[in-house]
Order: sequence, then C-alpha cells, then structure tokens
Amino acid sequence: MARLIFHGAAREVTGSMHVLEADGRLIALDCGLFQGRRAEAAQKNLAFPVEPSSLHAVVLSHAHIDHCGRLPLLVKRGFEGRIYATPATRDLCAIMLADSAYIQQEDVEYLNRKRNRTGRAPLDPLYTESDALDATRRFHSVSHGAPFWVTRCVQARFFETGHMLGSAGVELTIREPDRPPVTLVFSGDLGRFNLPILRDPAPLPACDYLICESTYGARTTPSAQDLKAELERIIRDTVARGGKVIIPAFSVGRTQTVVYYLHQLMHEGRTDRLPVYIDSPLAVNATEVFRMHPECYDADAREFQRETGDMLGNSCCTYVRSVEQSKALHRRRAPCVIISASGMCENGRILHHLKNNIQSPRNTIVIVGYQAAHTLGRRIVEREPQLNILHKKLRLRAHVEVLNGFSAHADRDELLRLVRPLAGRCRAAFLVHGEPEQMTRFAETLRTQSFARVEMPERGAEFPLNGIALMR
Repeated sequence: MARLIFHGAAREVTGSMHVLEADGRLIALDCGLFQGRRAEAAQKNLAFPVEPSSLHAVVLSHAHIDHCGRLPLLVKRGFEGRIYATPATRDLCAIMLADSAYIQQEDVEYLNRKRNRTGRAPLDPLYTESDALDATRRFHSVSHGAPFWVTRCVQARFFETGHMLGSAGVELTIREPDRPPVTLVFSGDLGRFNLPILRDPAPLPACDYLICESTYGARTTPSAQDLKAELERIIRDTVARGGKVIIPAFSVGRTQTVVYYLHQLMHEGRTDRLPVYIDSPLAVNATEVFRMHPECYDADAREFQRETGDMLGNSCCTYVRSVEQSKALHRRRAPCVIISASGMCENGRILHHLKNNIQSPRNTIVIVGYQAAHTLGRRIVEREPQLNILHKKLRLRAHVEVLNGFSAHADRDELLRLVRPLAGRCRAAFLVHGEPEQMTRFAETLRTQSFARVEMPERGAEFPLNGIALMR
C-alpha cells in the first residue's frame, strides 16, 4: 500500500520534503533547506526521514533553496538516483546550489576562526561546492506537461504553478499491482495570477489526494498594478529626501520582477532614470538563466521584450559582481536603488547595505517577499527599534515599506480559486508550507468548501494513501 511520510515544511514554512512510498520504492518530493533559528535549522538540516541511499528518485518542484537546498547533502550521504525537474529549474539549480555551498563554506570558515581561538574542534560545512556539482549531475529535465515514469508503477507529470521560473506542481499516478490507481497531486509553491513575466498557474489536476502549500492561506494581497504604483510612490518620496532605496530580494524571481517594474516605470516616464544596482552575483547569473527560457514568459513579457530589446533592464541597471564594486556603493551619497540578496536578510551582501543605510531616515528599506519567523527580515518588518547586523547593534531609523503583493505565493483567494474544483473528489488534502495560524485558518476554509478531510500533518507523520488515519 502506498504511503506518505511528511518531513519538511510540516507545520512550518521551510525545508520542503515529503516522501512517497509505492510498490517498495521511495520517492522524495523536494529536498529543501530549513531556515530560521540557526541552531535549530542546523540540527534539522542534518536529518532525513529515510536513508538517502534508499531513495529511488527526487521529484523537484522548483529551485528555491527551501525546496532544493539539501540536494547536495542528500547526494553526499549516498543518494544515487535521478532528480527530475523542469529545464529552467535544472539550470537555476546549477547556480543556486553552488552559491548555497559557497555560503555554507564561508559561514563555517568564519565560525571556525572563532572556535580556534577558544580551542574548540572545527566544524564541517553542510556540503561543499563539489557536493553541489555532484548533485547537478543527477538532474534529469522534463518539460511541463510531458508524462514520465519515476518508477515502474509511478507516472508523473509537471504542471505550471506560476511561482518562479520553471516552477511546477506534480501529478503522480500510482499503479500498484492488484490495487486501483491512486492519483496524488503535490502543489509545490503556487504562484499568483496576473504577476509579470511568468505564465499564470494552471488548474490543479483532479486527484485522490492533495499536498497543498498554505503560506498565505489567511491573507489577501494587493494587485500587481497596485504594486507598481506603490513602488513609484516609494521611489519618488525617497529621492525627494535625498535617500537610497534598499531592497532585499531573492536573487531568483523577486529580483527580476522588481527590475521588470522599475524598467517599466522609467520606460513610461513615471519615474526619473536614477541608477539601479543589482548587487548579487547570483542574481546576475539568474538573470542570464531567465533570458535563456522565454518559453516561461507570459504574453505581456514577450511584448515588452520585443519593445525594449531587454525587459530585464540592461539599459537602466548596473549588474554588480565584484566585491570592490559592491563596497563602492557604500560611499555613494546620491539617490539610487540597490537590490541585493539574501531575500530574508540572513546573509550575503544585503547585510552590508543594511548596516550602512538602516540608521538614516532619508533611506527606505523595501521588503518585497515573505520573511520567515526569527529572520532579520522579519524583525525589520516588525520594526524592532534595535537590530543586530554583522555583530553591531544598530537603530532602525530608515523608513520601512512592506509590499506583500510582490510575494510569488498565491494568497487565500487565489489558493481557493485553484483548490476549490477538487473538493468533490479529493479524499484528503494535506496542508504544508505554512505558519500554524495561516495553515489552521486555511484548513477551516477548506472544510467549509466540502473537502472530505483536511489534515495538517506534523513532521514525521505517515499516511496510507488508501487508508483512513494518520500514523506516528
């Protein structure tokens, strides 16, 4: 009998990973990095629900690190199967996993210098750049809509989710001997409708069982046009004060969306042509991957590309790679926009830009994405008056603007739009990838929509797919 094992993003947001067992084979759905409190995340990242060598395959929904970031560790621990992903996801993972490995190594080197001074044993990184390269060699790309066999009894198909370049949900049809077929749909992360660049989410396939994200299960977010107008207002106000606009943004997806809007605002004459700096080597590389995959664009993006020759802003943006160029921005006094990673302000060059700009009331910090609990980004959103950045206590005097509508996650109404058609057939819906309040309220909403069973599985919970109860 097929069963599910819930491991990551179970009653929390990061670390996405679920395991399907069918006909004696184990398939992982995602293999993401846990983020949040460092000691707790480090402990969780070392644990897998099954032995990596026992996994037959991984089916990967998309390239965000909380969905793919432990693949190098999985391979390092003995996984030898295929990693199935869309072509754009494969190409993004090639750069993102290498970048993640570099960060792991840098963090450990810093900690080991401190540990060495106190005579403590050195630590090892979670994985290395060599491990990341080994993981990329295991990728096998499959386009949206093309059926493929993961095992001899599990057939899969990717469908568009509109969350980021190459993102996909997956429909899995399980045909075990002497049992009726069972269909499981894993939503991955569901995107929004009418956001720029990417195609809208496709309808969810009919299924017996659904694993669905619930990040914004109790929230509604502004429209894309509202976001564009808000960004225009923020830039005008900050320039009038003589300040800088500092935008922490995920290197993949969010950075390109913000650049697209900035390019449009300048192209339409709605804002002055002020300097825009993309200070993230990963974002520079990711933008090149975006240019490689026009098959993922929506009609408006293709038209803007034809009109401008480069919708992602070479004419108005400076893409910064070197550390020296990055440091030079700290000496800049004139108004400008700086977009830098990481999106949750936990590491990377954004920390230096925050350190140098967060204490001036002329400047504006613009939060354009989800900020997980216990991250620096969440503390900025909550406007804590004093923040610890790069081991210095700094006063938060800059303006803070939160544009939740930039999130690539579907809000409550969009989730319902996608999920509601499954209510009549779906035997059970499992909610994952959400904070407890968001998840609980979305579960209550689904129960009013005639879903027969809605579960919020804890980490370690197991569920037989044609059984009736959760097991621990």
